[in-house]
Order: sequence, then C-alpha cells, then structure tokens
Amino acid sequence: MTGNLDDPNAKVLEIHHRLCVAYDCPVAYFHSLDPLSELVSSLLSHRTRNADSGRAFKALRAAYPDWAAVRDAPTDEIQQVISGVTWPEQKAPRIQQILRGIAERRRGELSLDFLADLPVAEARAWLEELSGVGPKTSAAVLSFSTLRRPALPVDSHHHRVAVRTGMIPATLAVGPAHAVLSAQLPEEWTAQQIYDNHEVMMLHGQRCCYFRNPACGRCVLLDLCPTGQRRQAPRADAEAQRPTA
Repeated sequence: MTGNLDDPNAKVLEIHHRLCVAYDCPVAYFHSLDPLSELVSSLLSHRTRNADSGRAFKALRAAYPDWAAVRDAPTDEIQQVISGVTWPEQKAPRIQQILRGIAERRRGELSLDFLADLPVAEARAWLEELSGVGPKTSAAVLSFSTLRRPALPVDSHHHRVAVRTGMIPATLAVGPAHAVLSAQLPEEWTAQQIYDNHEVMMLHGQRCCYFRNPACGRCVLLDLCPTGQRRQAPRADAEAQRPTA
C-alpha cells in the first residue's frame, strides 16, 4: 500500500496503483488524431456509443476533404452524414459553429496545433471559450490527440468510481469534478500517467463498478471503498446468521 490511507492523497495513489495493476498500465493511446480532428471526434461522441461516433467521424472524413469543407457545407447535409450519433440535429450546427469560431479567433487558420505551445491551463481555457466545449472535451483534446498533454478527462464511469470510493463528494457534478480530481494527482506526473489514471478509472467503471449492481465482491478497491463496504455489509450479516450444520 502507498503510505497512510487516511491521507486522501495516499488513497488516491493507492487506487491508481491497484487499478493500474488490474488493467495493465501503461495503457496504449486509442487515438492519434491531430487536435482539431480530436475535437470533432469528442463532440460527436457526447452521449453516443463509441462505435456509432467512430462511424460518424469516418463518414465526415470520407465525405469532405478537410474541416473547412465541413464548416462550409449545408448544415442539413452534415446532419445526414452524422445521423448515426445521438442528437445529430444539435451536433451538426454546433460542430460548424465551433469550426467557424476557431477560424475567426485564429484569423482564418483552422488548426489547434498552436495549443502545444500554451500551458495546459491556458490551452484548456482557450478551448472552453468556444461555445459547446466543456472541461471534458478540452481535456480530451489535449490528452487524446497527438498533443499528448497532461490533462485529465472525467467521464461518467470515472466520476462514478471517484464518488463511490470517496475521492469526491456525490454532490460534485462531472464538470466541476475535473479540477478537483486533477488537483489530487501529483504535479510531476507525465501525460501518460494522467491518461492512465483516466483510462483505468473509466475501465473499472465499465467492467466492475457498474451503475447498477456493481460487482463489489470482486473489486480490488473494496477495502478502500465505503460504498462497496456498505453494500457488502448486509450480505456478510446474512451469512453470519445462517445456521451451521
């Protein structure tokens, strides 16, 4: 174990260590997209299965020569191309609006490569000034793209594990949780370590800490998880009360 687990920082590191063992860190990056492409991909993925958003992204790339063409195409045409995602009627105009906003702020340049030269906090702030871009998307662009910056995205699975293990209060929503969870990680961690943290928290939410009926009995974090211990207590009491042969 990592230090005194009554210390919140030590508990966070122990959780990270155990999940890294369980899910085999370092985790390979799943994308190698330039940051602008990663932004579009992230916007498509909101509330959409990865397979469906991935198909929509590939369809856009196949239908248009570049992101400027996507920006300038008829909106209903874009909506049809991405029809497989959730809320295409909202995402089509939003993507075009964001692409126009980037070009306007960059004096015609439709690229986010310049973010490599900004501190992470400044790069995230620049992205979040775009209407429709929140903390999860800004972190995803910096972390998942070829920029490979140390920014921590927090999705619903990651957030659920953090709440149940007591890393953050249940009243803290996903958006504000980004800053709190990021601050719990060591400042000297590399982009790979930050990415690993997000990935293993997400994977644990998907494979063990389910939204309904979490598999607490086989969880590697059970002794660190007050939620799991409460869920397991009635079962332990019932077993203790069983008559012996």
